[in-house]
Parts: sequence; C-alpha cells; structure tokens
Amino acid sequence: MDRIGIENISVFGLPPVAFVNLAADLGCRHISMALYPFDYNPHDYPRFSLKEDAALRREMAAVMRDRAVTISLGEVFAVRADTEVRDWGADLGAMKELGVHRINTLSLDPDQSRSFDKFAELTEAAAAYGMETTVEFIPGLTVADLPTAIAAVRHVGRADFRLLIDAMHFIRSGSRPENLAAVDPDMIGYVQICDAPLVPKIANYFEEAKYERMIPGTGDLPLFGILAALPRDRIIGIEVPLRSQAEAGIGPFDRLRPCVDAARDLLTRLDAKPAEPER
Repeated sequence: MDRIGIENISVFGLPPVAFVNLAADLGCRHISMALYPFDYNPHDYPRFSLKEDAALRREMAAVMRDRAVTISLGEVFAVRADTEVRDWGADLGAMKELGVHRINTLSLDPDQSRSFDKFAELTEAAAAYGMETTVEFIPGLTVADLPTAIAAVRHVGRADFRLLIDAMHFIRSGSRPENLAAVDPDMIGYVQICDAPLVPKIANYFEEAKYERMIPGTGDLPLFGILAALPRDRIIGIEVPLRSQAEAGIGPFDRLRPCVDAARDLLTRLDAKPAEPER
C-alpha cells in the first residue's frame, strides 16, 4: 500500500511538520505539498512559508526522513497570462531541497496556445532541478478535459510532462474509465481520488472541488473502474477536503482515516483483479 498519499488540499493549511506526521500516523508514505498554506484555515493553524523559511525546510526534510514520508507532488504552479516561468526559480529550488521529484501545473490563462507554450517552459525549467511536471485538467479552466490535456502533452513533447488524473475532474469533464484504455500508460504521471455525486449538488463547481468532496465509496464516481484502467505503480493521492467536518471541529486524522481505509480497500480489490495485458 505504499502508493497511497494525502493531498495538501485535504488538510486545510496544516503546518508542514504536522502534515508529515499525520501522513505517517495514517500509514501513508506520500503527501502533496505547497510552499504556502491553503487559503482556508478552520483550525487557525499558524501560517508558514516553505519558500522563505529555510529552517522550516530543513526541519521538514528531517522529519520526512525519520517518518519515511516523501512529497510526491509539488503544488501548484498555475500558469496565468502574465506568468514568467523564470520567476519560479526560487520556488523550484525550494521544492528540490525538499526532495520533490514532480510538480503539478494547470492553466488560469484563457489563451490555450500560450498556456501550452508556458507548460513547455515550465517543464524545461523543472527538469533542470531534476523534476518532472504533470498537468491537471479541470472543468471550467483552459485545460478542461482529457482530450485537451493530451493535446498539451503532445504539444510539449517530452517524456517528463505527463497527465494528472483527478477522479472528480475526469468524470465531471465527460470522460469514463474506458477512455483511459486509449491513453498511453506512460503519459499518466499521477492520480488523485475522492468521491462525488455524478450530478453536482453544489452549484459552484470550484466551491465543491476545493471544500466538499466525499470519502471514496460514498458517492457515485466509478473509482474502481478508473483505477483498474490506470498503471498500477502510480501514486494515489487522497484529495478529500471536508469543510463541513472541519467546521464541526473534526481534526484531520479523524477526517482522513476513513478516506485512507477506503483507498486501501480499493487497492486491495484491485490487486485481486488480474492485470490487463500491456496496451
């Protein structure tokens, strides 16, 4: 079960060292991490900057070594119309110091062609620090679905620029598990799971995605089918922000323990299913 990780959005600004310990206590070997805390902070955690605070980076790296936890994904390098990739040098350096081997990007720039070019620049810059890059597609954004994300990967044309498959975004953007069968497995770099209803119950998609996803197995997403169609060595990040529980005073361990148990159950069932032949 070394594939399971906890995504940064799930812990609502929990400080880095505490986040590492939380993941280890839940039996997870991976976390995704941003250099700054999440913008929603129901538990009044102290703010931090892994970019500016070198001592905190050293402390976090030491705790990760002690607890056998790695940062599986550096979040999030969002491309905007005025983005200058060269300005991200210090951010990439901080990620590298923390042992990050993969960063994630998405586009907030409505110009698709310019977004694709910026992805190529970022991938080249990240490669100089020994990191690969994934691209996340999200309904409503410039890279909104799987076909557009595949077009971005082909445009960049590098083996170290790959797809991030988020189960909620994947299904809500109109794809189904069988669509993954046509995707080159080497094109897929990272996976995030949660659950959700097929028909949204919250009008604002981004409100739902950032704050109110569901524990795997409690919604309508075909999670087993998605995972069965994906390479079996990819890290599975649990991205389940539960704002209503946090506001009810439930801490991150108790919020996430059912999510981890559900992910383990999915992977146990998956491991019992014969692997599909290489495509």
